[in-house]
Amino acid sequence: MQEDKNVYYISIANGEIMRQPNVSPWNFKIYATDDEITVLRGLFDSNYSTEWENFFRAHVPYVQYHYDRENDQYDDRLKKVYKMIYDLGDEEAKQHIKETWRIE
Repeated sequence: MQEDKNVYYISIANGEIMRQPNVSPWNFKIYATDDEITVLRGLFDSNYSTEWENFFRAHVPYVQYHYDRENDQYDDRLKKVYKMIYDLGDEEAKQHIKETWRIE
């Protein structure tokens, strides 16, 4: 049995997933199932937590960005977010990501 896909509007900077386009500014329009949105929400939530960890880590001057495991995890999850948006997005989203991030 195939789940129905709904339209969602995604704001990358805020980690928002909206059902209506006029609620807040958005970057990408996608078509996703409830399960797919749950995965995407989990990626955004994980990165939000990591942002706080990075904020506190930033006050430790001897740890450089490129040696920071949390930043690597954040970057990896952000790539997964863009991959999901590419897979689920409308043609405009796919084209933007293809040109900008080289994700296919």
